[in-house]
Amino acid sequence: MMNFDQAEDKDGVRFSWNVWPTSRVEATLHAANERHCATHLPVHRRHLSARRRTPSADRLAHHVALAAPRELVRRSDHLWFDGAVLGSPETFNLVSKRFLVPVGECEFNLTSILEEIQKDPCRVSSDKRPQRATGIAFSVAASLLQAVAPNTGARIMAFIGGPATVGLGLVVGEDLKEPIRSHHDIIKYKAKHSSKAYLHYKSIAEQAVSGGHVIDIFSCSLDQVGLYEMREMVKMTGGFMVLADGFFHPMFQQSFQKIFTRDTEHQFNMGYNADIQISTSRYLKVCGAIGHLSSLNVQSPNVSENEIGIGGTSSWKVCGLDQNSTFAFYFEVANQHTNPIAPDQPGLIQFITTYQNSQGKRILRVTTVRRDWSDTANESNDSVSMLANGFDQETSAALMARLAVFKAETEELPDITRWLDKMLIRLVSKYADFRKDDPRSFKLAPNFAIYPHFMFHLRRSNFLQAFNNSPDESSFYRFMLNRENVSNTLIMIQPTLEKYSFNGPPEPVALSATSITSDTILLLDTFFHVLIFHGETIAKWRKEGYDKNPQYQNFKDLLQAPKDDANAILRDRFPYPRYIDCDQHSGEARFLLATIDPNLTHVSNAQQDPTKGEVVFTDDVNLHVFLEHLKKFAVQS
Repeated sequence: MMNFDQAEDKDGVRFSWNVWPTSRVEATLHAANERHCATHLPVHRRHLSARRRTPSADRLAHHVALAAPRELVRRSDHLWFDGAVLGSPETFNLVSKRFLVPVGECEFNLTSILEEIQKDPCRVSSDKRPQRATGIAFSVAASLLQAVAPNTGARIMAFIGGPATVGLGLVVGEDLKEPIRSHHDIIKYKAKHSSKAYLHYKSIAEQAVSGGHVIDIFSCSLDQVGLYEMREMVKMTGGFMVLADGFFHPMFQQSFQKIFTRDTEHQFNMGYNADIQISTSRYLKVCGAIGHLSSLNVQSPNVSENEIGIGGTSSWKVCGLDQNSTFAFYFEVANQHTNPIAPDQPGLIQFITTYQNSQGKRILRVTTVRRDWSDTANESNDSVSMLANGFDQETSAALMARLAVFKAETEELPDITRWLDKMLIRLVSKYADFRKDDPRSFKLAPNFAIYPHFMFHLRRSNFLQAFNNSPDESSFYRFMLNRENVSNTLIMIQPTLEKYSFNGPPEPVALSATSITSDTILLLDTFFHVLIFHGETIAKWRKEGYDKNPQYQNFKDLLQAPKDDANAILRDRFPYPRYIDCDQHSGEARFLLATIDPNLTHVSNAQQDPTKGEVVFTDDVNLHVFLEHLKKFAVQS
């Protein structure tokens, strides 16, 4: 079995198939076409370390803070780097004919202005929303950067506390009687402002891309602010997107501070104005890419006519990079079956990445990866075995998730679910061992066995299910999926669950209703939420104060263990997840019940035993039923 993690540590690249079919026909026969793809981290953490500063580079990287809360700027002025320049409506009159000035020149004036700012004395009527011209503000900021810093690393950071209600880009009217659009409104074409606002913000994104500028959005409101319409500005420029309940919430404050983390040389781990170019062996063609990038429309011989994601090019623009930026690239085998590949000709893919670091230095990084072709000289079964041994089910799940989310932009969610089912059945029917029409004989190899589980959880995830999510929330979840590496993507698709008990050290357990017991503590990590769940008995003992009694030190240690592990997750995760501490049968326990496999339900006719799980009130199909149906369809003649 291949060590895929070791290859990723070396190259920053993971492939869904690590042995490649030698022709288009073979790829089709062996269900490997359109999945011959890779995830690529163009800039490792070690490659983002900034070089020594040169005087001419001091002002090459700009930050424009757009409508930043005064409390944030007042407390976070140490986050700006030395060459940063600031601009806001209050600083426009500091110097004539200059809208952006270095932070060192305006720090005193800016601080004084912020200290004197008072709330707007004009009260908003109780039946109205505040007037926000967010679309116009973005237009001004983008045009300003285009004029003062063309083709130079820069970013617009927008701190938004409500929806745009006036001017270009408005997403809802001022009257509160007009509700902001929902998923149902969008599907039924009843969201009267969305299409026009989306086009306005997309035009701003295109302007930012042409100048190599990044746009970040920090949405801090209990209500929607219009992320659904604004999403292209962040996606196309490679910016940051944070969704929080307010500017004083840790989800915002901790996330904002992590953006400005410095390395051992006290430099920021950021890259700007990057280009990614792909070269391949003549037997391969690139179909496209999915991630936070934009096409450069470079036509070359290795560009496939079969577009997947952002295709029709071999080069892409990435305005903003950091050590977590990950991109998915999709390839196809273009070789004909009648043209055998010589054994001494390996399959090669080269990623050429150039970017500007935070000090203005231009960095070139070239990554060349090699994979072997399947041996067509052997019998067909041997060729299939070679392909199967090179299958990376984790990477394949991450790449399929990105492709499904990309399809969700233009296709109906039920159609995408059916497509996922079709692709899954096609794969397992080719690589599983079974006897025709005998589901009980169905068996998958270890490197295929978990893949159906990933697809089950993906089908019922927030990425493909709009129920109980707003359009802004769905946009945020999908945005993060298209940004993270394989490990974090798998946590999003199939969250992890750890059990803490008196019977031994913490252990991972199945994401299942049977894992919930009254005498244990569970730690759930969905990437977006970190939840500690106390069983009914544990919660009762805690409320009675047993953890404060020295005679029950082991109980106190049991309560503390998941908190320590949760804090470790919170410390490293970006954006900062929502932290939840709850008890069994409490209101917040719904976050766990909505995530687990509902293999115990109110219709399963099973007696509720608190030591054997908790009943989930749902009509959703559980994992066992899903797998049984998969076996049935896979073995059909």
